[in-house]
Amino acid sequence: MAETGRERLDIVDAGGGTGNFAVPLAELGHIVTVVDPSPDSLAALERRAAEAGVSVRGIQGDAADLGEILPPGGADLVLCHSVLEYVEDPLVALTALARLLRHGGVISVLVANPVAAALHRALSGHFDEAARVLRDPAGRWGDRDPTPRRFTRDALVELLRAAGFTVLESHGVRVFADLVPSRMIDAEPGAAEALIALEQAAASHPALRDIATQLHHLARR
Repeated sequence: MAETGRERLDIVDAGGGTGNFAVPLAELGHIVTVVDPSPDSLAALERRAAEAGVSVRGIQGDAADLGEILPPGGADLVLCHSVLEYVEDPLVALTALARLLRHGGVISVLVANPVAAALHRALSGHFDEAARVLRDPAGRWGDRDPTPRRFTRDALVELLRAAGFTVLESHGVRVFADLVPSRMIDAEPGAAEALIALEQAAASHPALRDIATQLHHLARR
């Protein structure tokens, strides 16, 4: 991961909410700080961490303001999961996150994929909306779309490079999981385990990863 030589890392989870990633990382012994704009989410994070018997620092704030909230160069790993879709300026947010990292530090970025959105709208019979996703610069299917923007793999790579990162790995998340009806998984013994194995195999497949619901990139500062 980060070039520290230490097993205990300083981790910042931008937009980490109730601690889905932060609490398990703290359980592994890492020092974790969550920055999130929602006081309710931070309160839930505090309860969750207490129940797990770990300490996680919670700070109220936005990803783009992290440079004013946390000192520069203090983090080995920054998580930016499902955040860039909602910030005012993704490049400004990524640049602020880059400043938090020590030299050689790593950022983990997870974003919504417009190709997957088009596929899902088409499979549900909304063909016009599927076509609109592919035409729209923000990858949205309409005014009722709850996601403000989505990113293709190429667009995300370009954004990371503009913020001063070197991309290390790209993966697809939920390639098949959101396409398979839950009744099929529940009805067949061992189907859930087989689906997980399939997802692991598809995550780095050069064709399949680009249709995943979410795209995951690791990049080094």
